[in-house]
Amino acid sequence: MKVLVSGSSGLIGSALVPALRQAGHQVVRLVRRRPEPPDEFFWLPDAGQLDRSALEGVDAVVHLAGETIGKRWTSSAKERIRASRIEGARLLTEAMREIGTPPRVFVSASAVGYYGDRGSEILDENEAPGRGFLAEVCKDWEAATRPAVERGVRVVNARTGIVLSGRGGALKAMLPLFQLGLGGVLGDGRQYMSWIAIDDVVRGYLHLLEDSGLSGPVNLTSPNPVTNAEFTQTLAKVLGRPAFLRIPAQVLTLPLGEMAQETLLASQRAIPRRLLERGFQFQYPELEGALRHVLGR
Repeated sequence: MKVLVSGSSGLIGSALVPALRQAGHQVVRLVRRRPEPPDEFFWLPDAGQLDRSALEGVDAVVHLAGETIGKRWTSSAKERIRASRIEGARLLTEAMREIGTPPRVFVSASAVGYYGDRGSEILDENEAPGRGFLAEVCKDWEAATRPAVERGVRVVNARTGIVLSGRGGALKAMLPLFQLGLGGVLGDGRQYMSWIAIDDVVRGYLHLLEDSGLSGPVNLTSPNPVTNAEFTQTLAKVLGRPAFLRIPAQVLTLPLGEMAQETLLASQRAIPRRLLERGFQFQYPELEGALRHVLGR
């Protein structure tokens, strides 16, 4: 397949692109800087700019681009978070409607933030969206891909959990404190964390591209979500360090506000029901094994 990828330099994209090439696919990328032909094309989704020739002869599109959510959510930051995801998806789907032969499949990233803060409720893809900023962003993000469905494109919305990688993301941000023995439970520690190893994310995207029987929302998470307390204990065990601290919720919400409430303290117990029904096999279904793999422990 010829695959067009946005967000190719991010945590998932930088692992997915070489995997696609290794699997024999041709990869072309959307970039915000000056492109280097013939494998790069310019786009600036915030400004509605896209080189439409990027979609010529493309069999599949993977949309990963999005502003990081790991910072305090000021009004301007929230607008960038929304626009980078929704306007990017909208721009791509508009282009798909206009070209003569659209791609066969469009895999657009989403997130388990779609479900909001749901306690210990088990969440599969049939659940309604939750409340809050992230839930609204994810709902609108997915809605922006619907015009592609109307054009006859198979669209998959990959609701990804916390991606475990030693190279970046949430885990890398946690490591310095845990390595010093200063890791600890966040809030009451009962909030569920839907996680997935980077290797399974990549394999999951390859599966979503190739499995013509999958469309609509798909939870891209391990089948074994854990509470924050369990995650803390397991990471400390893998690193061989103590983790006895407990960080009160207000210590997080005072400096980080809404972001802490909806990410660090929110609970999503998502399970990948649709992937499992399609026979997808996780390489790292258990947290300890996943952590040992990505950290080389």
